[in-house]
Amino acid sequence: MKSKILFFSLIFQVFLTSTNAQIKVSKDNQWSVRMTKSEMIRYPQAWQLDFQSKIKWDYCHGLELGAMLDVYDYYQFPDSAILNYVKGFGDSFVHADGTIQTYSLEEQSLDRINSGKIFFRLYERTKDEKYKKALALLRSQLNTQPRTVEGGFWHKNIYPHQMWLDGIYMGAPFYAEYAFRNNLPNDYADVIKQFLVVDEHTYDKVTHLNRHAWDESHEQKWADKTTGQSEHCWGRAYGWYAMALVDALDYIPVNVPHRIDLLKILNRVASQLEAYQDKTGEWYQVMDRSGAEGNYLESSCSAMFIYSLLKGVRKGYLPKRYLKVAEKAYSGYIKNFIKVDSDGLVTITNACAVAGLGGTPYRSGTYSYYIGEKKRNNDPKAVGPFIMASVEMERLSKSILKVIR
Repeated sequence: MKSKILFFSLIFQVFLTSTNAQIKVSKDNQWSVRMTKSEMIRYPQAWQLDFQSKIKWDYCHGLELGAMLDVYDYYQFPDSAILNYVKGFGDSFVHADGTIQTYSLEEQSLDRINSGKIFFRLYERTKDEKYKKALALLRSQLNTQPRTVEGGFWHKNIYPHQMWLDGIYMGAPFYAEYAFRNNLPNDYADVIKQFLVVDEHTYDKVTHLNRHAWDESHEQKWADKTTGQSEHCWGRAYGWYAMALVDALDYIPVNVPHRIDLLKILNRVASQLEAYQDKTGEWYQVMDRSGAEGNYLESSCSAMFIYSLLKGVRKGYLPKRYLKVAEKAYSGYIKNFIKVDSDGLVTITNACAVAGLGGTPYRSGTYSYYIGEKKRNNDPKAVGPFIMASVEMERLSKSILKVIR
């Protein structure tokens, strides 16, 4: 049955591709809407996001589709095009019994958790039990996820003893939201623990930034033999961390012990974003080498930082003074990274395609490694956070107009 669905999906895609060639994106729309529509035109089926030619369960889809749901929810569109687009993704992956196409629990990868967050909202709207079952399946992974001695989740089974800032975003907000929606208050302490363990072991006392990752065993070539830390603060990893903080805080009640510690970490991160912000308003690929030869202003981390600052202020997690930092960054982002073609389709430039540590071929985590990784346009790690940041800016503009009126 699944193969038949995919066959007809591909036929429909061919039809949409020819039709979409004539579709234009109105420049009168807000940036969040324009970016969403541009992606829906480029990728007629949601599973095609992240340049995919075949179905693959991974974190990028959830990042973008969650952002699109933010647009749909905020603007309350009378038509259901965005919602149906996201639901089409769910229908492509989730079976009636809650199993997920191409997902493997045994892989024990935190990356595979993130896309499940959209199922909370799909279940709310459809009441389809398959989404509830899929959420329970993903939550069950955390019961067996390998941990460090202090209880921090390994990033993946294939990366033993390692915690990456990326992995905090992939797992912690989902974990917190699941606990909140299912009345599991005992889980909050474990969610908070993930942040506290990784913060203790990745924080750099010299730069006051967090380095990309930590190897508890100190065995990796990229790991410092004394601290286990990787060598640099990679911009996008720091962006994942900032977003994880503002998103997880939404679901952790104010009376939970040590929640205040997350607020302290977020405020420290915000202060460093202000300190390391370039005159253009943006941030560098390698944060602790900002302005160095070969380094460049990078669009995914910049969008993540803008979103985190704007949401942090709106939710009261950060002081209002950070609005100026975010507004300067957003204005610079449009100038530096956004291009619009004759049909109104929006493109984001200068995004690092991928970066990591270890693996095969081995990724060294050196400065030359990070600045040498491929850049590409419309990478979902830039697109999703830009949509999210734009929704936050549009909320802000609307509230300012209300005050003026």
